[in-house]
Amino acid sequence: MKKTLGLAALTAMLLGGTAHAQQVTVKVGVLSDMSSLYSDIGGAGSVAAAKLAIADFAKANPNVKVELVSGDHQNKPDVGSQLANQWYDVDKVDMIIDTPNSGVALAVSQITTTKNKVFVVSGAAASDLTGPKCNANTVHWTYDTWMLANGTGKAIVKTGGDSWFFLTADYAFGHALERDTMAAVEKNGGKVLGKVRHPLNTNDFSSFLLQAQASKAKIVGLANAGGDTINAIKAGAEFGLSKGGQKFAGLLVFASDVNALGLATAQGLTLTETWYWDLNDANRAWTKRWQAERNAAGKFPTMVQAGVYSGLTHYLKSVAALKSGADGKAVVEEMKKLPTDDVLFGKGTIRADGRKVHPAYLLEVKAPAESKHPGDFYHVRATIPADEAFRPLAEGNCPLVKG
Repeated sequence: MKKTLGLAALTAMLLGGTAHAQQVTVKVGVLSDMSSLYSDIGGAGSVAAAKLAIADFAKANPNVKVELVSGDHQNKPDVGSQLANQWYDVDKVDMIIDTPNSGVALAVSQITTTKNKVFVVSGAAASDLTGPKCNANTVHWTYDTWMLANGTGKAIVKTGGDSWFFLTADYAFGHALERDTMAAVEKNGGKVLGKVRHPLNTNDFSSFLLQAQASKAKIVGLANAGGDTINAIKAGAEFGLSKGGQKFAGLLVFASDVNALGLATAQGLTLTETWYWDLNDANRAWTKRWQAERNAAGKFPTMVQAGVYSGLTHYLKSVAALKSGADGKAVVEEMKKLPTDDVLFGKGTIRADGRKVHPAYLLEVKAPAESKHPGDFYHVRATIPADEAFRPLAEGNCPLVKG
């Protein structure tokens, strides 16, 4: 009897050891703008989205333990780089997500491939992340400048907005958005009459708007985002830009921007997004959870924050499939093999260049009288299919793409 009990105990110990060996632990870092012009786009809202993704994943995958850290890159590539290096080398972070600010994202992407970790970009827009600067450790999830240009830019030219002047944020993101939109405008028969570049986080747009007015362009393209877009549109209303027959094209406008501007100021803006909180029941249900997590009933999640949830969910599925998050290239390769599928973005794929592919939506901001409830911001004017929403794989010059 004693021998039998000893055998049973030994078996239990061996089984326990096997279960313990199957436990996988990964550490995730939300690197975002926590305090400046992009904090409403990502920031605390992205951290809340990450927490929801981890909680939902844990229900079905108790053997995968996920630790979460967050940090503020302050929109400075050197600060973002320092944080990324510290997280990877000292804090043993396996994956970084979010990172609104293309300058920071491009720097972190390079560090990530050097350290063989994983970088899932939801916040930054520069299409170079899946173009000449692509690598085997980076996935670009939510949107990019090519998508924005060929959604909003093309649509506006086709409806008569055929002369453009650009107000551009003077760093990697603004330059990429200006470049991609100029190409889309000219390809569709429009003309670019001029451009001016402004510093990041500008409060006074008066001198830039005077140049835009002098150009007589029908469309003033805002190749900026967040607080810069909000300030430019407010200043344009004060300048009476619309009285001179000119209109703004918000090339990157988020729900948080519309909420800050108010429908009376933002009405009529055409924009492109890949996710809208009020698009369907699943998005609305998730938004309620996000608001509760943030304790912010009056705020509405952006596509960037939804992308954090979606991108982190797929990353964790890939870690679970491999039973390890140690080899970043292997995890990203698995992410590309597995079809993507979650409650916010539905089914999709990740291409060889790291571009996550899904539909986009051409939206128009409603007039106040058309809005039926808080956060009812948009008319959906068109759905851009996934195979048309992003730059063709062969045109990106990504070194990972052969032939």
